[in-house]
Amino acid sequence: MDINTLRIVTTVVSFIVFIGILIWVWRNRNTSDFKDAANLPFKDD
Repeated sequence: MDINTLRIVTTVVSFIVFIGILIWVWRNRNTSDFKDAANLPFKDD
């Protein structure tokens, strides 16, 4: 395995992880959790 094959594999794996994160974020059941987290800085102590 040369360095270029390793670079290709790393790029493909990174892209698959990126797509997985996008799918996880855009699922409807996570929407309320993300809205709550987005409003945390605005809540009073």
